[in-house]
Formats: sequence, C-alpha cells, structure tokens
Amino acid sequence: MYNNLEKIFDEVYEKFKLNLYKNMFANLQDREATLTATETFTIEVIHALNRPRVSDVTEFLECSHPNIAYKISSLIKKGYLKKVQSEEDRREYYLECTERFYEYYNMKNSYIELVLDRLRKRVDKKDIETMEKILEIMSEELMPEVTKFINSRNDDKIPIGKE
Repeated sequence: MYNNLEKIFDEVYEKFKLNLYKNMFANLQDREATLTATETFTIEVIHALNRPRVSDVTEFLECSHPNIAYKISSLIKKGYLKKVQSEEDRREYYLECTERFYEYYNMKNSYIELVLDRLRKRVDKKDIETMEKILEIMSEELMPEVTKFINSRNDDKIPIGKE
C-alpha cells in the first residue's frame, strides 16, 4: 500500500493528466480527433527526446523500425512532425515537432504554469528552492532508465529544438 509520499505524488500526477485529457477533449468537440492515442504518445516521446533520429525513437521505445516509421509517417502527414536533413551527414534525418504540435503542447504546459504560479504565491521561497532541489535530484539521479538515454544522445549532438 502507498505511504503518504506515494499517495500525494500519485494524486498530483493524476490531476495533471486529468486536466490535460479534459482540455484535449474540450478542444475536440467541434472537430474530429486528429491524433490517435498511440500517435499522441509517439509525438510526446519525440518531443522529449529533442530532435531524435528514427533510430533513437526505435531504440528508446524498444519497438520495430517499421512500426515506428509508420507512426512517424502518419505524424508527418498530419502536420505534427517534420524530418530535417542533417547538415553534417546528409544521410541522416532528425525529427522535429511543428507549430501544430506546439499548439497542443502549450495547452498542456499552461496548466503546469498555472499550478506553479499558485504554488509560488502559497509557499515561501525557501520551500520552493527545496522543492526545486528535490525535483532536480529526481530528474538527474533517480530516473537513470530515461536520463542515461537522453544524456547519451545529447552528448552526440548539439540540440536545436524549440524550447
């Protein structure tokens, strides 16, 4: 069973997800959904990996190349993703999210910003700094399954993303 830390962390994580899903459905009322759930997860991974190659996405998700290539092709056709040829190695292409993706992404991030603004008004600066340190430790040290992969990719290239 959860102790209090797990319970509270899970509640916060769930509420962020629920708000995202609520906003996604609200924005779809007047038009048909443009992305499947799998495409949504795929584009989220591509964005988080910051200009990955198809092989990076395949390796990270541990999926077959044809499966990922199909999803990428669909995301390109729908306008959420584009392939950009490497200037160093013309045989290589990087995947970049488009403005259409960032419209969706900004909707997600606006709630995070709102909650953090409320937190800054409610909690004193010292506690915010402690929280920042804790989150930094979580991100950099306690999530090696993801952090190692991201860091190994970033060591190989200079990220040029829309951040």
